[in-house]
Amino acid sequence: MYNILVVDDEPLICKGLAGLLNASGLGIGKIITAGSGEEALDCIRMEEIDLLITDIQMGEMSGIELMHQAKIVKPWMQTIIISAHETFQYAQMAIRLGARDYLIKPLNGEQFLDSVRSVLLKMDKPLPRTEEVLSGGHEDFRMEEPQPGFSEPLNRLLDVTVDHPDEPYPMQSFYDSIGIAGPYFAVIKVKLAFSGADGESAFPEKDIPLMQYASLNIIKELLDQELNAQVFYAPDRSINILVQWSEEEYAEQHSNRINQLEMISRSMHHHIGKYLKIECTVGISQILKGLQFVNVLSRQADKAMLWTREHGDYHIFYYGDFSWHNYARDPNAEELSTQSNRIVEQAKAYIEDNYNKKGLTIHEVAKRNHVSPNYLSYLFKKITGFNLWEYVVKLRMEESKSLLLHTDLRRYEIAERVGYESPEHFSKIFKKYFGVSPSDLKK
Repeated sequence: MYNILVVDDEPLICKGLAGLLNASGLGIGKIITAGSGEEALDCIRMEEIDLLITDIQMGEMSGIELMHQAKIVKPWMQTIIISAHETFQYAQMAIRLGARDYLIKPLNGEQFLDSVRSVLLKMDKPLPRTEEVLSGGHEDFRMEEPQPGFSEPLNRLLDVTVDHPDEPYPMQSFYDSIGIAGPYFAVIKVKLAFSGADGESAFPEKDIPLMQYASLNIIKELLDQELNAQVFYAPDRSINILVQWSEEEYAEQHSNRINQLEMISRSMHHHIGKYLKIECTVGISQILKGLQFVNVLSRQADKAMLWTREHGDYHIFYYGDFSWHNYARDPNAEELSTQSNRIVEQAKAYIEDNYNKKGLTIHEVAKRNHVSPNYLSYLFKKITGFNLWEYVVKLRMEESKSLLLHTDLRRYEIAERVGYESPEHFSKIFKKYFGVSPSDLKK
């Protein structure tokens, strides 16, 4: 059963689409509606949402911005965009962010349900190439291992230290032939856990090449629509990814490249675990300009993954989340704990000063702490026991309750004071938190 969130600033459209979905006979568990991007984002943070259906033009937060923020929280959540404008630029941005369909208003009910049905049917299926691998594929399908002639030069590129960067690289003609030009690069490494915690192999030896190949196909499938990257086997049965951007691609506005790398890495981890039942750890480097720094990026991805020794329940590690420059050597457990506590305390202080700010996001809090949103969310939950957005809501609700009981402020005035863009949104969150509406509590 799937949970669906319908978002539109026209209440009649929300009601109509929810009615169509309820009467569709599809495997739908819960249908939630929201009248703005901010309200929808609260739902995504606090509920298990499988499919987001959103209008593209809604007040302060557009459907595109909602998609971007939602991807940070749940990168595997599927999205259908609805719009009154058949604008190529909007459609292009939506598809780039992973939208499964782009429907034009006025909506045809049958076409709308066909789109939803198509998305839901694909949710429980492995990605196409992976499904072929796991099922044995069609009659003419044969598993083809990436040839050593492809992987070895790329692994050499990750390992070689260049003393004279102006001189041609060894194998330069090979790199040119497969389109490695950059000039901006990042390295992602996916370490597959073929052994359990006891060191025993979780798979028969004969199945490991198949699982490695299936993992590689999942990664390729996810990257095809997102990034220009080379995916190849590492010598230790893991998978290496060399990502590149041209000058034009890197200069595109409104693109946070590290967020993009982290979101795709979270999707890799999610899909490999879901379809193959293989645990994996992902290390992400920074982004540097110049082919001569690829070996530096490779070491960064390796070093980032070392932190799994301290964070065994975390799986996506970005090199820039750790203050390496503060230590002459790798920090010990006590130093790591001190650093983690400092990040969380700084985040709490910022939230306490800004919880009543409209449009506050986890991304903004993370940026102030110079860490990625997901790492901050992980640390916050680990150290405080509740997630970061729950803390924002807690502060907002405690303040709003005090204002309700001790002032004569109206509901819309209280909503404004505690950071909600509408009294309706405020009332929904208030009733979910306290179990009664603001007016009932006032009585």
